[in-house]
Amino acid sequence: MKKLFYLIPSLAVCGCSAGTGIQKPNVIIILADDLGYGDVSAYGSKTISTPNIDRLADEGVRFDNGYATSATSTPSRYALMTGMYPWKNSDAKILEGDAPLIIGEDQFTLPKMMQELGYVTGAIGKWHLGMGNGNVDWNSTVRPGAREVGFDYSYIIAATNDRVPTVFVENGDVDGLEADDPIYVDYNKNFEGEPTALDHPEMLKMKWSHGHSNSIVNGIPRIGFMKGGENARWKDEEMADRFLSKVKSFVTENRDRPFFLYYGLHEPHVPRVPAERFAGSTTMGPRGDAVVEADWCVGQLYSCLDSLGLLENTLIIFSSDNGPVLDDGYMDGAAELAGEHKPAGGLRGGKYSLFDGGTHIPMFVFWKGHTENTVSDAIFSQLDILASIAELTGARIPEGLDSESHLDVLLGGEGRGRESVVLEAQGRMALRSGDWVMLPPYEGPKTNLTGNELGNLGEYGLYNVAADPAQQNNLAADRPQMLDSLKSVFFSLTEGYYRAEVEAEPLK
Repeated sequence: MKKLFYLIPSLAVCGCSAGTGIQKPNVIIILADDLGYGDVSAYGSKTISTPNIDRLADEGVRFDNGYATSATSTPSRYALMTGMYPWKNSDAKILEGDAPLIIGEDQFTLPKMMQELGYVTGAIGKWHLGMGNGNVDWNSTVRPGAREVGFDYSYIIAATNDRVPTVFVENGDVDGLEADDPIYVDYNKNFEGEPTALDHPEMLKMKWSHGHSNSIVNGIPRIGFMKGGENARWKDEEMADRFLSKVKSFVTENRDRPFFLYYGLHEPHVPRVPAERFAGSTTMGPRGDAVVEADWCVGQLYSCLDSLGLLENTLIIFSSDNGPVLDDGYMDGAAELAGEHKPAGGLRGGKYSLFDGGTHIPMFVFWKGHTENTVSDAIFSQLDILASIAELTGARIPEGLDSESHLDVLLGGEGRGRESVVLEAQGRMALRSGDWVMLPPYEGPKTNLTGNELGNLGEYGLYNVAADPAQQNNLAADRPQMLDSLKSVFFSLTEGYYRAEVEAEPLK
């Protein structure tokens, strides 16, 4: 597949006077990591309580058909930042911690659009879009990175919390790095004398189940090998507090000017190591406790905005990058302790899956005084946040983006939302259109090591998800005309990109 970038045009920014009706509220996007449709009590779960996230739904818009573009992290975030389908960029797949930046420096992005409007922009939390040019020197300022795609300030982790380097990167520089203890990272071979989970299991405070047998940091085995930077390495138990502190500082320092903040929560991605005060918050072990910690973070941000008098002028969008997973590589009891809890909320599949549980995610929009308790069944994709915010603020965007403006839907109006959206899971694609989901006939394993169904049916799948949200009844044989209609839409949207055969990616 080829890369497809759109260059930034000269943007004409509309005014913000009362006569135009265009407003410039602060905009905050909170993106959880691997949080499922059923992990939030606003959707009716009785097995977990998320009161702070629920408040966004109770006082805002709850989307019953909110979608990420992809069932994995990197491609979903790429779509959110660029307004482009990630399968149009061959590099938009799960990235290692030393992968190069996959957004072109000249590419149009949501944060660059906000900068053009006079917003100060910040990215705090999980990044996972690559950094540098493919040969990263972590002991110098890493470029290109968040700044080059539109963020004035960034405090991020390069990839995921189970990958090296296990350090925070502030504006391109590793936070806390000491000159006499440089960092080295390698994803192919270990550094001489450095312990791994295979040769030093006695050092582990969390055991791995698959895919996490390399360098040990904070008693936890990771993906990839790392040496040095001892004082810069994070402590997993402190990660949420560290990010939240930076979020509060950013909001406070910029309270007198419009700001755009991307807040990438790391919960409940593995390894699940919430702060000790959250231990035992649920009966579901570390995963459930990590969800409660994430909810607490949302509540803390809400309170900060309230104390600064900013709630009336701040649009908050809360969502997740993809569907849920229980055993994603560590023996933390997530599967055994789940009990009656259903992370995907009864949807089929989850993370990595082409079934609806992979991309059908929780989504809420709150703006005090502008939104009210509303439930929307319109199809709204994270892909459309860019164009919708552009309409709200008066920004102009280039032609050719896949993002569509559905501002009326975003704010709780009665719009129809998207007609169709292409969904993606590790190179495989499907279509949601109206009440229907169509899956092409991919071959391959039915499940992966996580236990999640992948959606490889070996034949066409056709599901009416309004009547059958669990996708138990394949109607492809019974509704040939509907199948043909959706196939026509799907092949038109994916022309030049759809592949009938996709090699299985190794689980990472």
